[in-house]
Parts: sequence; structure tokens; C-alpha cells
Amino acid sequence: MSFTLNIETNFSPHEVTEAIRSALEHEKHVARYKIKSYSAICRDFETKFGFSSAELQAELETPTINKESSFFDWYAAKRGLDHWNKRLEILSGISF
Repeated sequence: MSFTLNIETNFSPHEVTEAIRSALEHEKHVARYKIKSYSAICRDFETKFGFSSAELQAELETPTINKESSFFDWYAAKRGLDHWNKRLEILSGISF
């Protein structure tokens, strides 16, 4: 995939490129931090309850599991982890 970026500014293409590159690197740093944080939360829940985050997602969609409130915190952490993993993958695929 490719796209065109139209920027109306008096700055040089090099300055604009460096500003965008810096912003992308910052966003990748944020994504890595979020992934690390959400991974730790998910690991803690996995240890506490004895099953994986993927298993939890499947179980919450069935009526058989006892839906503790902490399961929903875990589910939210897993969703956040999935979101930031996807975002980092997208950002890592951008090249100049």
C-alpha cells in the first residue's frame, strides 16, 4: 500500500520528513510501552485464574463461565493488548 501526503508548509521536505519520522517513532515507543503494560496485566490474570487470555475471550462469549468482575478487567486488558499489537505492526510497516 502506498499513499501521498500533501503538506502545505514553508518547511523543507527534509524537516517535514524528520518531524513525521520522529512522531512515528514516538508512537511506536508508546505502543511498545502499552504492550508491555497490558501483557503484564494479562500474565497476572493468567497466573491467578490458571488459563490463557485467549481462553478467557472464548469463555466470556459462552454462558457457562462465572463472570467475575475481574474477568472484565482482564478482558479489557487483552483487548488493549490486541489493539496496541496491531497498531505497532502497522507503524512498523511504514517506511520512508
